[in-house]
Amino acid sequence: MATITTDDGTVIFYKDWGPRDGQPIVFHHGWPLSADDWDNQMLFFLAHGYRVIAHDRRGHGRSTQTATGHEMDTYAADVAALTDALDLQGAFHVGHSTGGGEVARYVARAKPGRVAKAVLVSAVPPIMVKSDSNPGGLPIEAFDELRAALAANRSQFFIDLPSGPFYGFNRPGADVSQGLIDNWWRQGMAGAANAHYDCIRAFSETDFNEDLKQIDVPVLVAHGTDDQIVPYADAGPMSAKLLKNGTLKSYEGLPHGMLSTHPEILNPDILEFLQS
Repeated sequence: MATITTDDGTVIFYKDWGPRDGQPIVFHHGWPLSADDWDNQMLFFLAHGYRVIAHDRRGHGRSTQTATGHEMDTYAADVAALTDALDLQGAFHVGHSTGGGEVARYVARAKPGRVAKAVLVSAVPPIMVKSDSNPGGLPIEAFDELRAALAANRSQFFIDLPSGPFYGFNRPGADVSQGLIDNWWRQGMAGAANAHYDCIRAFSETDFNEDLKQIDVPVLVAHGTDDQIVPYADAGPMSAKLLKNGTLKSYEGLPHGMLSTHPEILNPDILEFLQS
């Protein structure tokens, strides 16, 4: 297995496919998944000549199950350690959901020349939780419910979420894929319960407003209007407005997990943006 070791001794697993001199694309997975969630996109972009890279966030997948560090600053530092180890220059960074927050935090702090463009898909920025400054957010009780369900029966919770709102399989007439549900469960259960528990706070309460304002590179913000996990109105459009060079692309009626349910739509759009 390909791994790097961070300064605090955490072993980060990653995949690195394609030509070493190819344009690198780094994929950042959502909660509570792993690099495996990007298999479709990695194969697609590999076929177009790119070097494709995806890592398992600490506490997720095959990376170390650490006691600490399950917050965005450390996640971004782990990405920086990976890009330094691979000496990636002019890379594209693509993040889904929690991974979109990780991309925003990393890109805002990246060394000059490391990043060329970024893509935020169904991403958690600017901030999810409701507050006086973010009245359109979700109440903290919604995230408390996630923590309670995870603590009570993580395995069942990791069946219920992909079977319902994550992929929009709870909608009338939805084309339900048991394979996607099973793969979501498989990836989730490979990670650590404590990391998943702590990451709920990281993706829901982290404020990315300043990160988005600091990003200079072009960013595509892609969001489905029927996202039941990260509601569209308080995420995609608001992130695009904060970015200096942001482009919002809305997908009518598509769910949070649209990269997996509709890759034939998303993949070409991302390719077009990266090539533009």
